[in-house]
Amino acid sequence: MNAKEVIARRVALEITDGMLVNLGIGLPSMVANFLPEDVDIFFQAENGVIGLGARPPEGMEDPDLTDAGGGFVTAVPGAASIDSAMSFGLIRGGHLDMTVLGGLQVDERGYLANWMVPGKMVPGMGGAMDLVAGAKKVVVAMVHTAKGNPKIMPECTLPLTAARRISLIVTEMAVIEPTEDGLVLRETGPGVTVEEVIAATAATLIVPETVPEMALA
Repeated sequence: MNAKEVIARRVALEITDGMLVNLGIGLPSMVANFLPEDVDIFFQAENGVIGLGARPPEGMEDPDLTDAGGGFVTAVPGAASIDSAMSFGLIRGGHLDMTVLGGLQVDERGYLANWMVPGKMVPGMGGAMDLVAGAKKVVVAMVHTAKGNPKIMPECTLPLTAARRISLIVTEMAVIEPTEDGLVLRETGPGVTVEEVIAATAATLIVPETVPEMALA
């Protein structure tokens, strides 16, 4: 099981019955593949779809059915297409129960940077700012380091997405909860020690007396 699958499987366990959930581009979109069978929810995409399903098998793609990043998706029974005004009305109105976003950096305050690297061409912020500001729960799904460099920092060096604390960070090495007191290490990844998590994290972590290993199912 590779790092991205570990992350996607663990994030899927945060989703509970009846939720309306937004999945970001890239790694977060994998979460739809690992949703427990007994969970009945709807996935939303900013481009105007409620009821996204998993990625279709190769050769079965519908060019008119994509997520916000242009990736091919399926639709579940009861799915609906809506316009952008309605889509962002749901996000900005606080009607999304949860969003899962990728991350470039998260800092000790729980602030996320995920939309641009200075000096590189970017298409724009997209819905990231609205999602962080408007969703009831914001989960960041990202690999723990980038080319050996920590992504969980004392302070973000990249432009922030929003000035609101996210709810949870899930990496292949750890589950970390941003709180008023700082970043709390809640779980370690499969076969990962607390010491290894601390060594791969630039930010200071609050470590409880007992830190369980994350479940993936």
